[in-house]
Amino acid sequence: MLEMTNRVLERALPFLTPVAVVLGVLLSSFAQTIVFMVPFLFSYITFASSVAISPKDVRNVIRYPVPILVSMLILQIIMPLIAFGVGHLFFPGNIETTTGLLLAFAIPTGVVTLMWVSIYEGSRSLTLAIILINTILSPFVVPLTLTVFIGNQITLDTWGVMSGLIMMVILPSALGIFVNYLRKGKVITLSKSMAPFAKLCLLTVIALNASVAAPYLSRVDGFVISVFLVVLGLATAGYVLGLVFSKWLGFSNATMISMMYNCGMRNIGVGAAIAVVYFPPAVTLPVIMGTLFQQILAALFGKIVSNRMKRDIVELKTTVMR
Repeated sequence: MLEMTNRVLERALPFLTPVAVVLGVLLSSFAQTIVFMVPFLFSYITFASSVAISPKDVRNVIRYPVPILVSMLILQIIMPLIAFGVGHLFFPGNIETTTGLLLAFAIPTGVVTLMWVSIYEGSRSLTLAIILINTILSPFVVPLTLTVFIGNQITLDTWGVMSGLIMMVILPSALGIFVNYLRKGKVITLSKSMAPFAKLCLLTVIALNASVAAPYLSRVDGFVISVFLVVLGLATAGYVLGLVFSKWLGFSNATMISMMYNCGMRNIGVGAAIAVVYFPPAVTLPVIMGTLFQQILAALFGKIVSNRMKRDIVELKTTVMR
């Protein structure tokens, strides 16, 4: 029953995400009274996703150094630079929106990336390695990135952001891996049982975060539309950069799929949670916008690249037969 529910939620996630945003806006008065639950909900999401990771997976990290380094370069240097530049270009003088864009593309890659990589037959080991390294570094890299680019232009609780990432990402991840170790890797049943509840928690987090941004989302004007289009463009750029670098460096198809998803997807839930707890409401808007289409973009890029690879294989077989 739980496994079937999980499959239904996986297929419906791209459509349920916008619904969660709408519900958050419509029920903002009530939702804002329970926003304090966001860090706890996200801690559960991280734990549920990490239970499937074994210490052996962690040790295998060093097997893929080049793709990991390239992915980290795109995730933590190239995309934040682009986001900061685009923020100043399209929203000059609006430091809160620029901060929101920077935060949206400085947060680590999402754990849900593993789901999409599995669907389109990418490298699970590489994906786990990138997620683990990016997650472990995030409490230090994210505050540093914000400090370097924003400085004292906006009130920044550096320790708060760092401790929030540790509580929502690092500790639940470590606990999940430890549980995997105690069970000697036999956690498939536990992981499957927790998965549907993790997805429901993710939708709840999105709705609660949307309630904070309700004053902006409830009145769709030129500014809101422009933020939406800019975030969409930046998110698309992450996928494209992952593909371009993979192609340029001659990586395998499995590695290409993994890099595309790791560079394109972000841990929007934790980004929104950080924005809600430690920043003014205006900073939340660009991060919330990312929740509207992240799953849709993941499905779209997966389909396009998968179809392209199949065509390449057919063309190669035809050429060999000739």
